[in-house]
Amino acid sequence: MNLPTNPTAQAVDNVLIYIFGFSLLLLLGITVATIYLVIKYRRSKYPEPTSETHGSLWLEALWTLLPTLIVLTMFWYGWSNYLGLRNVPEGAMEVQATARMWSWQFEYPDGRKTSKLFVPVGQPVKVTMTSVDVLHNFFVPAFRIKRDTLPGIETYVWFQATEPGSYDIFCAEYCGTGHSAMITSVEALPPEEYATWAQPQQPSDEPRGLIVLQEQGCTGCHSLDGSDGIGPSLYQLSGQQRKLMADGQTKELTIDADYLRRAIRHPEAEIVEGYDPVMPAYDSDTLSEEDLQAVIDYLLGKVKKAEKAPLDARKLLEDSGCLGCHSEDGSEVIGPTFKGLGNREVVIERDGKEEKIKIDRDYLVRAIKQPKADMVKGYPPIMPAGDYLTDEEIDAIVDHLLKQ
Repeated sequence: MNLPTNPTAQAVDNVLIYIFGFSLLLLLGITVATIYLVIKYRRSKYPEPTSETHGSLWLEALWTLLPTLIVLTMFWYGWSNYLGLRNVPEGAMEVQATARMWSWQFEYPDGRKTSKLFVPVGQPVKVTMTSVDVLHNFFVPAFRIKRDTLPGIETYVWFQATEPGSYDIFCAEYCGTGHSAMITSVEALPPEEYATWAQPQQPSDEPRGLIVLQEQGCTGCHSLDGSDGIGPSLYQLSGQQRKLMADGQTKELTIDADYLRRAIRHPEAEIVEGYDPVMPAYDSDTLSEEDLQAVIDYLLGKVKKAEKAPLDARKLLEDSGCLGCHSEDGSEVIGPTFKGLGNREVVIERDGKEEKIKIDRDYLVRAIKQPKADMVKGYPPIMPAGDYLTDEEIDAIVDHLLKQ
């Protein structure tokens, strides 16, 4: 069995093995002694109860002092290792964890927020935790750490990943109907990969509202595709009719910005019919007014995904090495020139037969993905398949070549 090498796991495992070892030794000793005495003093040999001794000071001292010493060593060993779990090493990276029904959110010193905990291998990490609603429990079996997260109170754990990998995080305290889905992970990255991950991010192509929904763990209870979840789906909300329970009365309203604002800031005031009142309130400390507006705009369809900058097709050709075999000025190299490609007819060899075709988009896509399927006559079949290119990159290259 491969035992964990991280310090917190070793501390817990060593104490467990120590206590289990002594317990097993005592169990075997008592069992052997019991069997021996049962056989020796059986009724057939000793029909009347008798005693061969009137007492032994040394024996009584032994069975009094020995268990006492064993229990004291168990306490000392357990206490010293417990202190190791509570005393955070110097230089530990600090992360703030927030638990809510039913998701985890991790905030880093630079303000970045994620739903998974990203850490560098080899560096101690202190996780300071709190809850915004009910009692949760932060449990990472691989590191043997387990600690309650309490509303209004900060608790903490620390650990150090010694090997790259993904390690499960569970909530080990029943916290409601979505408890079993409150799962995420510690993503332990090699130092160089973590340094790359921790660099300032480029502006995301995703709408800010969607990013906030993911950061706050909203998608753990509310789907974005119309499927059922713990809470109502967030799919195409604008203009939908909803039946709500408010002050013991049922009412129906059309979803708009005002309703969404109330539903996020004060979710307990109006409960969607058929769902439990389990959503926590998101106050201004948890969700800023700017982020709240971004979420509302996204849910009402007022924002679209940001357009990506157009791909540089020529740079793709250059980076892929295409310009080493294909010229752009009409000169002959290893392969056909790109000049005038969009207005050219070529003779290709397909299934052992020659065929004259007009170069179009479909041909160029095939020529990139499966260059040996339609070979241009007079050129060697040496072009590699462009399976390393995405469909988007291939489209950009084809558009560029058709304009040559």
